[in-house]
Amino acid sequence: MEDLLTDSMEYRQSFENYNSHICQTLKEMGDLDFIIETLESDEIRNLYKKHWYRESLYLLAMIDYLSRENGLPLCTEYADIRGTRLREPVYSASVIALCAASQSEQYKKESYDNAIPEFRRAGIIEGEVRNVY
Repeated sequence: MEDLLTDSMEYRQSFENYNSHICQTLKEMGDLDFIIETLESDEIRNLYKKHWYRESLYLLAMIDYLSRENGLPLCTEYADIRGTRLREPVYSASVIALCAASQSEQYKKESYDNAIPEFRRAGIIEGEVRNVY
């Protein structure tokens, strides 16, 4: 009974916080150690099985992006997940706020056009993963 309750009560942080945490971890570990640890932990699959699709796709996009940046082949273990994408694009809170303040979709369009291709393929509009403090 305790295992059932623990699984159902698992804390899920906001997507913005998750992204920030992943980027900070990447900064601390470096590209190759981050890739190795992520693939060894199978966190991408674990998140996907929990139906945490945004987090799973974000992490997979990060691994694919870092692999491209470092001249590494894509991990074929996640080809099934790589073929999926979110129904609606996910923008950062700052882009959404800028659009609301300006009453224009211009910032969404610019963000989409400048997004890292691996993230955009997943439906996540991410333009910067290294500029974290």
